[in-house]
Amino acid sequence: MTKKKESPRSTKHALLAVGAFVVAAGAAFVFAYGALPQLMSVSYSQIVATSTAPKLPPPPPPLDKTAYDQKLLALAHVATSSAWYIAFQAGTTTITLPGATTTIKVAPKAWPTRQPYPEDGRALLPFNRIVAYYGNFYATGMGVLGQYPPDEMLPRLQAAAAQWAAADPATPVIPAIDYIAVVAQGSAGADGKYRARMPDSQIDEALSLADKVNGIVVLDVQVGLSDLQTEIPLLEKYLKLPNVHLAIDPEFAMHNGTPPGRVIGSLDASDVNYTAQYLASLVKEYNLPPKILVVHRFTEDMVTNVDKIEPNPQVQIVMDMDGWGGQAKKIGTYTYVVAAEPVQFTGFKLFYKNDTLASTTMLTPAQVLDLTPSPVFIQYQ
Repeated sequence: MTKKKESPRSTKHALLAVGAFVVAAGAAFVFAYGALPQLMSVSYSQIVATSTAPKLPPPPPPLDKTAYDQKLLALAHVATSSAWYIAFQAGTTTITLPGATTTIKVAPKAWPTRQPYPEDGRALLPFNRIVAYYGNFYATGMGVLGQYPPDEMLPRLQAAAAQWAAADPATPVIPAIDYIAVVAQGSAGADGKYRARMPDSQIDEALSLADKVNGIVVLDVQVGLSDLQTEIPLLEKYLKLPNVHLAIDPEFAMHNGTPPGRVIGSLDASDVNYTAQYLASLVKEYNLPPKILVVHRFTEDMVTNVDKIEPNPQVQIVMDMDGWGGQAKKIGTYTYVVAAEPVQFTGFKLFYKNDTLASTTMLTPAQVLDLTPSPVFIQYQ
């Protein structure tokens, strides 16, 4: 059977019918939405550029420098009506008070310190106080993180945070999980460095616990016979998260082959500056809020050349008094070791067990807040 051949005339009529339908459909679309002329006026390159352009994050809020200065003065127990405050605001030591005709020289004060302002308004300090629980999940004797199961530890942390919020209602409290991610060891280990790196699963657990209390994470590093330049970059995937901060512990930074625990170790200002600059590079690269860097200290020799430590706009440095003992000893150590050599901010560690060996009770939040300057980082072990 032969196939019937369509005539050019019938094919033409079919094409015209299809074309009429397409034109009618297009006209209906334009009538209903009014979009076809606009789309036809946009080039292909414009459509591609629009569809593939990345969405930029909103700019961070600017820092309120006046509020920042006033908070520093409050921590230093300096009245905002004083001549010193006026001089501080003006950035000078010689001022003429309102209504006066002669100038006066204002005596310098150790606190507050004049350091670079934070990069933007996302900085946690000094507007907040961090209250941290410290330890390692593998060890019951290293702090409260390992001493109690999470369902008991987290309510304890929240209760401690509430105590500090009640003692200083003007300063919001942020709870923190301060996890020792690199732990000094009594044995050399395979590479002879006397330190153990915690697995990712344990750091992930710290992040999960912090999320449950709307808190932050501080990763603590005890290098043993290793060094910060080796250990800190290995934590980068965590440090580039906006809610993860860092602490370094000179007590367990050893030299000349001496294992940790035999003598008190030390770090130099150059080590602190390396760490601060490393964190600053992450803040810049990933558009992060300023990082907090905690440096533990309870003797002068633990941190050498303190006057050469250089805070920067991306990193807020806390010198943390983490010695244990009776109340008078702890206050003296804070006063003569930490507060006497100002860096930027201060911290204070409280030991649930060791502090009570020499005193009947730990220092209360009110007693610690009376120190000059008032610490903005509180750590419980």
